[in-house]
Amino acid sequence: MTTILRRAAVLASTVVALIAGLPVTQANASPAVQYTNPIANRRADPHIVKHTDGFYYFTATVPEYDRIVLRRATTLQGLATAPETVIWRKHSSGELGAHIWAPEIHFINGKWYIYFAAGRTDDVWRIRMYVLENSSANPLTGGWTERGRIMTPLDTFSLDASTFVAGGVRYLTWAQNDPAVGSGTNLYLARMGANPWTITGTVARLSVPTYNWETRGHRVNEGPSVIQRNGRIFLTYSASATDANYCLGLLTASASADLLNPASWTKTANPVFASNDATGQYGPGHNSFTVSEDGQSDILVYHDRNYRDISGDPLNDPNRRTRVQKIYWNADGTPEFGIPVPDGSTPVRLKSYNLPDRFVRHYDFRARVESNVKPLADTQFRIVPGLAGSGTVSLESTNFPGYYLRHRNFELWVERDDTTTAFRGDASFFRRTGLANSSGVSFESHNYPGRYIRHSDSLLNLQPINDAAGRDAATFILE
Repeated sequence: MTTILRRAAVLASTVVALIAGLPVTQANASPAVQYTNPIANRRADPHIVKHTDGFYYFTATVPEYDRIVLRRATTLQGLATAPETVIWRKHSSGELGAHIWAPEIHFINGKWYIYFAAGRTDDVWRIRMYVLENSSANPLTGGWTERGRIMTPLDTFSLDASTFVAGGVRYLTWAQNDPAVGSGTNLYLARMGANPWTITGTVARLSVPTYNWETRGHRVNEGPSVIQRNGRIFLTYSASATDANYCLGLLTASASADLLNPASWTKTANPVFASNDATGQYGPGHNSFTVSEDGQSDILVYHDRNYRDISGDPLNDPNRRTRVQKIYWNADGTPEFGIPVPDGSTPVRLKSYNLPDRFVRHYDFRARVESNVKPLADTQFRIVPGLAGSGTVSLESTNFPGYYLRHRNFELWVERDDTTTAFRGDASFFRRTGLANSSGVSFESHNYPGRYIRHSDSLLNLQPINDAAGRDAATFILE
């Protein structure tokens, strides 16, 4: 849909609401979620699933590569302090004796399964995929049965098994080396057989690392993970070496397509999630997907490091951390991952209450409201304790940490904190219940009481609010 048509549709729905005497609502908005990163230090390749019992279950690679751990909590943030249980340890000799990597936990046909990769004590790089099974309602209890290796047509280096259901069919996707293709790993897909540790039928090779961002350090496509929405299947994967070059790529297919036909999948030409110097996040990758506590927001789970330079082999560096942040969805139905946000509280977006296709953003550091904003991070702000104190809040830019929304000559700008009393007063606001609707928020100036942030002719200004139009323009929905 073109921008003009989309805006017309939004305007039409707004008019209908006003005629009916209803508040102007955000048809496709999902409420803001806020978490504090990292969720867990020294936990890589994270996999988090929200189960029907109300718990989140979290497993990840430990830096010793010698065991599988599991924790659960009723909130994503609660996983940070939840007790951790060792549910399985590597064998003392032979198969399953080394490099215990990338566990994933899935609930299938009334039982819990963990997919993981392992090497041998006598050949630690003979990495293959394996499955554990547990029939207990709570997978932190009961015993885990080794269901053995996932057999693939090629008996080669293979890892990162994941599973999903589409069109009533359960699939397995994974990464594997094919000597006929060359070094490194490619992505594969197959139907699952009679049980969750076998595959059957055609094996499709979906992706081979060819772009330069997939081949830095090593030729890598690995860590596939699937999210489905808007009639499409989105398969993320990790590329390049596991240092600061690590990043996420994306494959997309129609949900009605033949998923075992490689031609059904389109690869995005550039990474969709990568290292960011401004936010101090490096090597984001090996992700999974979960949902927020209210089920309304999709959450990206991934690991990264908070420094770029690594001494020696990145696999020997233990400091990959588990992190989470919200995924947004573009008007065309595709996911928008943005950038790995700074450590600490995750950001929100401020959607205009009365122009519901527009968000507060900075452009050349002038604050305004616009639709279809690229990059996403221009619309993301962290709501932090106010620089002026006194119960205020400040809004810190996500892609320019240390820069804050502040008023200058009653215009709103995003500028660096210069530590002066004047700046900190200008960048501090009292968070109020939305002037036009209690589901929203409004921001009253700390040093000019009675003046609020509002949009006017698309620009943000600080003005007194005296009428219904002003209350509408000074109200924002946090998303």
